[in-house]
Amino acid sequence: MKENDFINNAQKVIQIEGNAILALQDQISEKFIELCENILILEGKLILMGIGKSGHIAQKISATLSSTGTPSFFIHPTEAAHGDLGMIDKKDAILILSNSGETKEIIEILPALKRCAGHIFTLTNNGDSTIAKSGEINITISASEEACPLDLAPTSTTTLALVFGDALAISLLEHRGFTRDDFAKSHPAGQLGKKLTTLVKDIAIMDNNAPVVLEDASLKDALIEITDKKLGITMVSNGKKITGIFTDGDLRRCLHEEKDLAHTLIGSVMTASYKCIAHDNLAIDAAEIMEKNKIFTLVVTDDSGNARGVITMHQLLESGII
Repeated sequence: MKENDFINNAQKVIQIEGNAILALQDQISEKFIELCENILILEGKLILMGIGKSGHIAQKISATLSSTGTPSFFIHPTEAAHGDLGMIDKKDAILILSNSGETKEIIEILPALKRCAGHIFTLTNNGDSTIAKSGEINITISASEEACPLDLAPTSTTTLALVFGDALAISLLEHRGFTRDDFAKSHPAGQLGKKLTTLVKDIAIMDNNAPVVLEDASLKDALIEITDKKLGITMVSNGKKITGIFTDGDLRRCLHEEKDLAHTLIGSVMTASYKCIAHDNLAIDAAEIMEKNKIFTLVVTDDSGNARGVITMHQLLESGII
């Protein structure tokens, strides 16, 4: 097989599955609204079930739902038949995924599922199937062709189910008004958790550690402060409040204009208009402000709006925020 065949095959699969996803838009009907409304009023959890590839997709959908405000978990049908049915309550609803709608392991426990759960919803490829008919709400989605040339391995169909699950989770998220703060509560660990929980004050240089000089300090004194604090910036104060900043960019401008380092007052060459961020904002917000304005430092303010410190792009990088 030629190397070019690998590329052609990959592109064909992507095209087939991409077309299937686009066609899915036309398969979202009023039943989707009904499903969302029923999930929103659940007092319990939404339990996902599936066998084989559908089971893997169901696990991912359940995880996405749980992290976006819809309490959910996955139960394997075989495990359900051997005791895990005890995890299901009448306040819960079950969403069963089965492409054929005739999955034997699920059909065998349908009577038990109906006794345990308050509601059963189904997602199948065949609205006339046994599993589809068992659901109070059955949503039917189908792909015109599998990407597998043998038409055996679930490819387009599992992709559709996965995309449907994302559409369901995000639709519910939007309706609940689920926020980034809500998302952070269920993602406290790892890189994502760090971005969602690290505040500006957690990594900024604050108060006595922050670089600051008086307005009547010389340009030379300001350079010494910048060098000592190693942040590429110093704040400038009139003795009561911060009135400006002086950065590496300001220094390059002064050198270009051949300013006298010893006799030029920093107050005459500082930047009086500068970007700020509140100390209790997320650090990732500081990164967004810097990127938007093409700058590398921000002044950090306290609850009263007074400048108290500095946060830099370097600190954000060191902390793993970006």
